[in-house]
Amino acid sequence: MSKGLVVILSGASSVGKGGIRDKLLEDKDMNLFFSISETTRPQKEGEVDGKDYYFVSHKDFANSVKNRELLEYTEFNGYYYGTPKAQVKFLTDKGKNVLIEVEAQGVGPIKLNIPDALAFFVMPKSFEDLEKQIHEIYKDDEASITRRLNKAKMDMEIAPLFRNIVYNDDTEKAFNDIKKVVMAELEKRK
Repeated sequence: MSKGLVVILSGASSVGKGGIRDKLLEDKDMNLFFSISETTRPQKEGEVDGKDYYFVSHKDFANSVKNRELLEYTEFNGYYYGTPKAQVKFLTDKGKNVLIEVEAQGVGPIKLNIPDALAFFVMPKSFEDLEKQIHEIYKDDEASITRRLNKAKMDMEIAPLFRNIVYNDDTEKAFNDIKKVVMAELEKRK
């Protein structure tokens, strides 16, 4: 049995990664399984532990870092997020393809551990469109808007380091662009 493929989806906040992610996971041809992240942030209404995230204490997260149990981790808004190694290894060892959604700075550490992972950076049509989107989502929370816009600028500055850049001015087209690359890689592995 061949080892599964790891697909990494990254991009600025509010660029539409979630819609693309959902389409990728629904697609039966790629047979992708979602890697569930660990986080210290509080569980939001409607979220399910073990489905949306693994909700853990700061102490447990620190132990995961100390014991090198995470492929990558980052801090955002005072909370930590990370990708558990064991889950990805378990799935890929069984020949399953895994989709990991991470912040841009998390891609490097994953690629160090899994050099043949395919990484995609999702870009907005324009920064102005992204700015409008962030303002619509976070309406009156000026601090959050400023923080997210600053982070989006930093993320977009490193986008040229990615081999695969996808512009999300149309979710269906962005999905198809990613699928084409993933299917070509899966075909090479047969």
